[in-house]
Amino acid sequence: MRALLLENVHPDAVALLEDAGWAVESVDRASDESELIAALGGVDLLGIRSKTDVSAAVLAAAPQLLAVGAFCIGTNQIDLAAAGARGVAVFNAPFSNTRSVVELALAEIVALTRGLTQKNADMHAGVWDKSAAGAHEIRGRRLGIVGYGNIGAQLSVLAEALGMSVSFYDTADKLALGNARRCESLDELLACSDIVSLHVDGRSSNRDIFGEQQLAKMRRGSLFLNLSRGFVVDHGALRAHIESGHLAGAAVDVFPHEPAGRGDEFVSELRGLPNVILTPHIGGSTEEAQQDIGRYVAGKLRDFVIDGSTTMSVNLPHLTLPQRPDGHRIAHLHHNVPGVLATINGLLADNKVNIEAQLLGTRGELGYVLTDVSVDYPRAVLDQLAAMDETVRVRLLS
Repeated sequence: MRALLLENVHPDAVALLEDAGWAVESVDRASDESELIAALGGVDLLGIRSKTDVSAAVLAAAPQLLAVGAFCIGTNQIDLAAAGARGVAVFNAPFSNTRSVVELALAEIVALTRGLTQKNADMHAGVWDKSAAGAHEIRGRRLGIVGYGNIGAQLSVLAEALGMSVSFYDTADKLALGNARRCESLDELLACSDIVSLHVDGRSSNRDIFGEQQLAKMRRGSLFLNLSRGFVVDHGALRAHIESGHLAGAAVDVFPHEPAGRGDEFVSELRGLPNVILTPHIGGSTEEAQQDIGRYVAGKLRDFVIDGSTTMSVNLPHLTLPQRPDGHRIAHLHHNVPGVLATINGLLADNKVNIEAQLLGTRGELGYVLTDVSVDYPRAVLDQLAAMDETVRVRLLS
């Protein structure tokens, strides 16, 4: 079993997979499509972060690939439908870096509200400017959160604990935490917020959702933060509103085009603005978060290979069947059509194979069956299961 981990995945992930007895190659950079295709020969498990795209072409060129681990929150860089169609499971870490992103957002809110970026620049230039002009407490200010998922909701709770008032807008019906107030529209949120922070996901419908029209509706002197996805904001329009004085400042951690590796040149329309905090996509880049992500995703990959568990997979049905000390486990991924389970069990019965335990789950167009069978079984059974018209992939796990 071979694993390839790209983009400087935490060493704990490497150690966990090596402890399972697998060969692991770790690379500190992202790969483009042609590089990835060339690297995947003989690879069973692929680990990436946010900068490597796993396209349908990549998946087609890697028939041995069993699973992809996204060592981050988002999975929009992976063709999930193509992965599912080839029986490749995809796992991510939807919760591991939540706290780290929230703490960065709060730090930037405090820094911008106190004018710390300019104070810091002045001090480094040898200028002593001890003045309260333009500096404010965040207590009593209203934070508007766009996207009330795991990160947005936790930011809401901690912001309230610091004395802020919170409004939020989400296209889904989300339960308000604490005293947070739900807004019925984005325009309503923009009109009442002193600070607007974006925490939306990477779905294609969110592309360019925040541009000139939305920035113009923000309150004069308000602050803007984006720690979600780079492609959701028009950076040219944001710069214009900063330079005009309409917005007092901004903090941006994600960008439409990001360098592939450390030390590469960073190009952005937002460079050079003293009241804009720019960070290199480090919202979740704390040692604590990266360690937790490494352990979590690597654990999901290990469990999928060893016992077929798909709990928290983003593209396959969720199944976990307790391991049995004896016997064998067959994992059967198939097209979700009527009668598949009956066909599977009929083939097993015809071959006089006793079923010790079995679990079926479906998700969209896919069905997944884990079947524990007795120790002695004809090897032809696997060939017959693989030959079924409905079969996507069959694995003998033990």
